[in-house]
This record gives sequence, C-alpha cells and structure tokens, in this order.
Amino acid sequence: MTDTPDVFTGSFTQQEPIPQRAIDAALEVLQHGRLHRYNTQGDEIAQTALLEQEFAAQIGAKYCLAVASGGYALACALRAVGVRAGERVLTNAFTLAPVPGAIASLGAEPVFVEVTENLVIDLDDLAEKASDPRVKVLMLSHMRGHLCDMDRLSEICAAAGVLVIEDCAHTMGASWNGTPSGRHGAVGCFSMQTYKHINSGEGGLLVTDDEEIAARAILLSGSYMLYDRHLAAPPAEVFERVKYHTPNVSGRMDNLRAAILRPQLEALDAQITRWNERYQTVEAGLGGTPGLQRVMRDPRGKIVGSSIQFMLLDWPAEAVQQVLDRCRVRGVELKWFGGVEPAGFTSRYDSWRYAETTPLPVTDRVLAGLLDMRLPLTFSIEDCALIARIIRAEVSAVWQATTG
Repeated sequence: MTDTPDVFTGSFTQQEPIPQRAIDAALEVLQHGRLHRYNTQGDEIAQTALLEQEFAAQIGAKYCLAVASGGYALACALRAVGVRAGERVLTNAFTLAPVPGAIASLGAEPVFVEVTENLVIDLDDLAEKASDPRVKVLMLSHMRGHLCDMDRLSEICAAAGVLVIEDCAHTMGASWNGTPSGRHGAVGCFSMQTYKHINSGEGGLLVTDDEEIAARAILLSGSYMLYDRHLAAPPAEVFERVKYHTPNVSGRMDNLRAAILRPQLEALDAQITRWNERYQTVEAGLGGTPGLQRVMRDPRGKIVGSSIQFMLLDWPAEAVQQVLDRCRVRGVELKWFGGVEPAGFTSRYDSWRYAETTPLPVTDRVLAGLLDMRLPLTFSIEDCALIARIIRAEVSAVWQATTG
C-alpha cells in the first residue's frame, strides 16, 4: 500500500475580503450617492482627494493623482512627460502587456531591453540602448517586484538624458536603499487591481515631484478645470501655464474606490509583513531542489513577496510542461512564461506583435524556464510549506527522469 500524495486545495486567485472599515466607508459613499470625485457638498473633501493626499505623504511625493487603472496611469504619465507618436520608449522585455500597451496607445514604439537571470533589467543592455538619441524615456517595469540596482540605473539614464517612469504595479510598499519604489524616476505609477497590494478591483495612482507633469496629468485625467479640488496638486498658476495645451483623456478614479482603498493603505505595512512570511516559507522550501534555480534578490531592496518565481533553466520544454501538469494535479497552479502561446497573464515580448522586436537571446533563455506563482494572503504559512513540498517533489521527479 502506497501513501496518497498531499494535494493542495486552496485557490490561487481568491483574495482576502475587503476590510470592514473599507466596507463601511464604501457604504457611506453609496448612501450619499456622490461617487464622482468632483461631486461634493459644502466644505466636503472627496474621498479621492484624501486618498491622493495620504498616498503622497506615505511615499514622500509632492503630488499624487488617482486614476481608473494602473494601465491608465502609465499612459497618462507618458503623455504628461511629452511622449509623442513615433518616438521610441525603452522598457523591460520581461513585463506584462499593459506596459508596452501604454506605449503603443500613444503611437510610440516600445523598444525592449534584455533581462537578467535575476529578472531585472540588464543594465549593460540598457546603457547601450539608452545611448540612442531617439530615446528620451525609459518605462521601467519592476516586474513581479524585482528591483534592479536603482542607483546605477539612475546614473545611466541621467548620463543619457533619459527620463524614467517607474511601473510599480508589483512594488507598492517596496523600496531600494530606503527610498520607496516609485521615487527614483520622474513619475511612479501604481495599480490597485485585485491581485495587487491594495484592492479596489481596478485603480491607479501616479506620483511625481514635477509640478508641470502633475498639472498635465490632472488635466489629462479629466479635471474639467476643477483642479482646485485636489489636495496633492501644484498651485493654480502651474495649471494656467498648461491648461489650454493639455487634452482631456478622461480616466478619473471615483470616490467609491477611493473609500475602499484608504483603510487598506493604512494597513499596507502589516500586509507586507504577512506576504513576506509566506514568500520566505516557499523560498526556503524550494532551496536545494535539483534542477531548480531560485531568483536571487539584492539585499538593498525591500520586497513585497506577493508572488514568487523560480527557473528550470535550460530544461527541455516538454519537461517543464510535465512539471506544470504534475503540480496542477496536486492543486498547485504555476504560470509559465516560456509557453508557445500566451496564457492568462504570461504573455511575453514576442507576443505583442504591434511592436517590432529584435532577438533577445538572454531574455529568451530566461523566459523559457521561468515559472511564476501567486501568494495570496488567503494562504496560511502551513499552506505555503505544503505548496513548496509539492513543487519540490514534482520538480525532483521530473529532473530525475529527465537526467537519468
């Protein structure tokens, strides 16, 4: 008689419930009915304006704008810094579709930069591509929360005259050498989509210290000249300089989502501690697994471990697929960035055929073996230990069968 192998029965897509304080705040907005951010009475301050003020203070930014989604924040940032159709914008080859999508939405051209085995942008390839005089902007994606050497990146971009927009969809609450993610570049963009670090279903935040970028972004988002109702905004004279030259590309956040988000923002540090406990449990459990390469994190970066990645580097595709299949049978859902066809959130740079690409051999090798897994806070520490045991067992079995 053989032992029945453990099976994980949890959901990789189930998030924690919205906190009661956030539910109460949402009900208050629903009861008065003033969902539009500029629909206020008397001296009332909109929930959206309060969220902007609070996030700006938390991250140490002068200005903040709340918008409809993280993807909108990215495109708004590009417009606000002056990117035009036909211009080239650098970005990581390892990212998600909204990043090159934001670039292409302006008629600009995404130019992909290689990534390393540690899943960060290759700074040597960046230095070479940033030297192109046609390049004025880097949209840096901190994909899956992996932070590169931001000091060196800043030096490279400053020397080349390249402005940096940070995609911080996976790094709200993370930092590099004590500086919050989103504060190294000219603009930082954040997402509040359901699988991010605070959850309103959809939502985005944009931060900057540049008064004209902030004013343009607010006008772009659809302020209808009601910019005086913002708390984390530049003075009126800045808007006067740009308001007749900035189109309305409406993408405002509403008060309902802002009300849901404010209590979650207060609790973010405690949530990060919980995510990182889960991440460390899985990471430790995978240590020493034959054929499995963990992704190394630079100790200068403070992470938010809401997902984990590892590599089956240089494995045959059919062997990687066997690992996926065997783990799935045991209830563990892994995403593979090396699949032939895009699936769910795992599309890769050569899937975005609206953007011309040149071969990226380093990135291709990394993505071919890259596996990815969410770590929702609905998982207990015991769940995470079980998941690690299942992955370890199935990777080891396939490795042994493959290598003899």
